[in-house]
Amino acid sequence: QELRPKSLDIRQEELGDMVEKEMASTSEAIEDAVRRIEEMMSQARNESSGVKLEVNERILNSCTDLMKAIRLLVTTSTNLQKEIVESGRGAATTQEFYAKNSRWTEGLISASKAVGWGATQLVESADRVVLHTGKYEELIVCSHEIAASTAQLVAASKVKAEKSSRNLVRLQECSRNVNEMAANVVASTKSGQEQIEEKDTMDFSGMSLIKLKKEEMETQVKVLELEKRLEGERVRLGELRKQHYALAGTYDAAEDGEAKPAPAPRRGILKKPPLAQKP
Repeated sequence: QELRPKSLDIRQEELGDMVEKEMASTSEAIEDAVRRIEEMMSQARNESSGVKLEVNERILNSCTDLMKAIRLLVTTSTNLQKEIVESGRGAATTQEFYAKNSRWTEGLISASKAVGWGATQLVESADRVVLHTGKYEELIVCSHEIAASTAQLVAASKVKAEKSSRNLVRLQECSRNVNEMAANVVASTKSGQEQIEEKDTMDFSGMSLIKLKKEEMETQVKVLELEKRLEGERVRLGELRKQHYALAGTYDAAEDGEAKPAPAPRRGILKKPPLAQKP
């Protein structure tokens, strides 16, 4: 008990209730997402037509398929979790099992939250895309996040599951299905983006030599600016991921009782250790 992180303010008897509440909350988030997508589908049919309607329907259908796959994943994960508790608690109560395996329980709660959050973000991004106020790239990123959070949930469930468990096999199948549906969302989004976005005709036949040279130089400048900006964003993404891993990893207890992330290891040239002195 003394070695447990001081940042945890949750009492042990509350852990079991938190798992059940979080899984139920995730299921509700999925159901709400499915309802919202159906409403968006109806709205798109009333307010758009032609290519736009075709693209919106294809994207929303792929999002619906993904939500259904996530719903089945959460249901299967809940069944596996109950199986793990029943087979591992022995004479102890369910609450005592969760308290004894608090690290595993917290990982399960975190993974469930990540899945529910990803589903909510996907629906909000799809809504903005249909209303032409959002970016197609947001849908792609949300799909990747859902695939990652799904892997997290499977890993958390797999830690204590029996290798011969049928529910574990079903969960792994559900995970593969979620990944496939997420890939379909990415594919439908990219193809829709290509259909919707207007492309310039690039007709340079009426330009003079001087005008062509000027346009060429301006385009080269834009290319260099975009390449520099892309490199800067990649560096920013790397730093954000470092901070994310640091916060999600080991915490040091601060003097004021709050948790702070462990300092990142210093980068530098590895030096050869000094030779031991002879006795």
